[in-house]
Amino acid sequence: MSVRELVVLGTASQVPTRHRNHNGYLLRWDGRGIMFDPGEGTQRQMLRAGVAAHDLDRICVTHFHGDHSLGLAGVIQRINLDQVPHPVTAHYPASGRHFFERLRYATAYRETVELVEVPVSADGPFAVTDAYTLEARRLSHPVESYGYRLVEPDGRRILPERLAAHGIEGPDVGRIQRDGVLDGVTLDQVSEVRRGQRFAFVMDTRLCDGVHALAEGADMLVIESTFLDEDVRLATDHGHLTAGQAAAVARDAGVRHLVLTHFSQRYHDPAEFERQARAAGFDGELSIAQDLMRVPVPKRT
Repeated sequence: MSVRELVVLGTASQVPTRHRNHNGYLLRWDGRGIMFDPGEGTQRQMLRAGVAAHDLDRICVTHFHGDHSLGLAGVIQRINLDQVPHPVTAHYPASGRHFFERLRYATAYRETVELVEVPVSADGPFAVTDAYTLEARRLSHPVESYGYRLVEPDGRRILPERLAAHGIEGPDVGRIQRDGVLDGVTLDQVSEVRRGQRFAFVMDTRLCDGVHALAEGADMLVIESTFLDEDVRLATDHGHLTAGQAAAVARDAGVRHLVLTHFSQRYHDPAEFERQARAAGFDGELSIAQDLMRVPVPKRT
């Protein structure tokens, strides 16, 4: 049975708290796993969340501030210690290659797994598989930062009433799906397009074109909301978003499920982030991320 869900490993910003670990997120996507921004302590959070190194197929780092990348050393070494039986691909801003190499080889260990480095250096698609395409967009932060977007290819939904109208049943249903035509009836005549799902991951950034491009039409948007709205000047100065700004992006982009995360340690009431997000006019599904939370991707429409 396929599973599409976000496993939240950590939700703090620069300083972890007693209740919030540094960043870390795993997107489970039909048996494949993409880890985003493994901050310090991610390996232990994986244990607590029931996430194994074998679950990882890709690691995506938005930028090389410590709360988004210091966990790389432990995660990479765990992948090798556990002898993950498949290659793991790592994506990160190309300008930070020297940081990645330092973390990858921070200490001595035995390499047993192929770790493929595919740095990101421009907007647009950078990885294409049969299940999804990964895209990147440049964000606005004091160091080079990219957000990520997963796009599933469109499929087709068979319409039983149209099959019946053309007298197609039994094994012939599979034949028209496979061949695209059956006795002069085309697949288009008995089906409709089923839009592929979209997942977006937006971390440290001010408002910019990249934020909106990543969020557009997303079924799930995971986005930083480091500050509350009353601290918008601090957010802008340090290259971050407020809860209201993040929610307004989601509202305008038609996001179905908004996940707010990456909270400053100065705040102690998560409900205030929810209140400000709703005040910004976002009326879709909303989650205020907590460590070890699991958030299902909305069902396909």
